[in-house]
Amino acid sequence: MADIRTIFIDFQRGAEWLLDAPGLATDEGLDTAVILSLFTDARAQPDDVTPAPDDKRGWWGDAFAAPAADRFGSRLWLLGRRKQLPSVLAEARGYAEEALAWLIADGIASRVEVDAFIPRPETLGLTIAITRPNGEPVRYRFEALWSAL
Repeated sequence: MADIRTIFIDFQRGAEWLLDAPGLATDEGLDTAVILSLFTDARAQPDDVTPAPDDKRGWWGDAFAAPAADRFGSRLWLLGRRKQLPSVLAEARGYAEEALAWLIADGIASRVEVDAFIPRPETLGLTIAITRPNGEPVRYRFEALWSAL
C-alpha cells in the first residue's frame, strides 16, 4: 500500500505532502515512513526532562495503538535546547534508532544504522542506512538547526 509522498523541509517548517495533479503524489518506498517516524514528536517518557513540566507532546493516534506499546514518532524534540556535546549526539542517535526500530520489527528492514553528527555549529545531522530484507540499501541524510529542534 502506498503512502502519501511526504518531504521533510526543516524543523521550523516541518514536512509537506507533494502534489501530483490531479491529487497527491504517492510513495511506494520508505521516504515517508522514515520522515514521519523521525519528525513526529513522540510522547516523552516519565523520566525525560522536557522544556516545560507539562509539555509531554506525543501523537494523538497513540491512544489507539494496537498493541498498546506500539508508539509513533521520536523524542528528538527533547534535544532542542541541549548543548552540542558527544553525550547529546549519543541521545540523538538512540532516539532515531528507537523511532525506526519498528521497521525491523515489522520485517520492512533487516538492519537500521544511525549516526548523529555536528556538520556545522548549531546544526544536528543524522545519517541513516536502512537495509531492506533483500539486501537493498536505502540511505538518508538530514540536517537541522539545533535551536529549531
